[in-house]
Amino acid sequence: MPDERTYREDEVAEIFEAAARPAPKSTTLARAEGFTLAELQSIGGEAGLSPERIAEAAAAVEMRRGAVRRTTLGMPVAVGQTVDLPRAPTDREWEMIVADLRETFGARGRLGSREDVREWHNGNLHAYVEPTLTGYRLRLGTQKGDAAGLNQMGAFGLVFALLWVVVFFLRGGLGAELFVPLMMSAMGGAALAYNALRLPGWALEREAQMEQVAARVRVLLGAPQPAASAAPQLSAAPGSDAGAAVPLHADPAPTPPAL
Repeated sequence: MPDERTYREDEVAEIFEAAARPAPKSTTLARAEGFTLAELQSIGGEAGLSPERIAEAAAAVEMRRGAVRRTTLGMPVAVGQTVDLPRAPTDREWEMIVADLRETFGARGRLGSREDVREWHNGNLHAYVEPTLTGYRLRLGTQKGDAAGLNQMGAFGLVFALLWVVVFFLRGGLGAELFVPLMMSAMGGAALAYNALRLPGWALEREAQMEQVAARVRVLLGAPQPAASAAPQLSAAPGSDAGAAVPLHADPAPTPPAL
């Protein structure tokens, strides 16, 4: 009779730890068509998670999926946020949204509309409420006006300086001629360093502001929100002027105007 398998002390602990974990059920296996929120709440309930917490987490995932960022040379030069809305805002709700945008970004901006699209823009910063195949969406976006130009100038300066050095080296002369390429490379490097220092912070600030605005708009229009980003509902003062609508914020201090 062959010797029976024995297990070391560390293996025993590992086996009992694995056996104590709940066994996976067929309902939790991946499906090509995905899961509905109700199905996720049912599965999460078996693990002791509340349906409300599952809904909040699902809303947070949806919010992150709507974030976009465009980069050049690895640096962010434009950011945006798109979220689905349960319905189109009424005229008064749109006034409240505009007031929230003005306070959040510290900019008055200008209003516009065409057919079923509402828009607010301030320079490169814009917000649209527009129809989709399944309903409506809020689309926010902005770009740093001088970022791409400075990146291009910096890259051009470094490449031009390198080519200059190569040409003079092949011609057998490197001396006073190095002054120009050194100056070009210094200017190009300074431009790139300037962008590398400021653009990440700018992008994070704008992304946070857009996520907060999007969360408040979804609350206003009746969509579920994640606990981490939920904000007080918007309120407006009487009157039809959008500037009179007053949103509620935890920090009333306006941020610097968007560039």
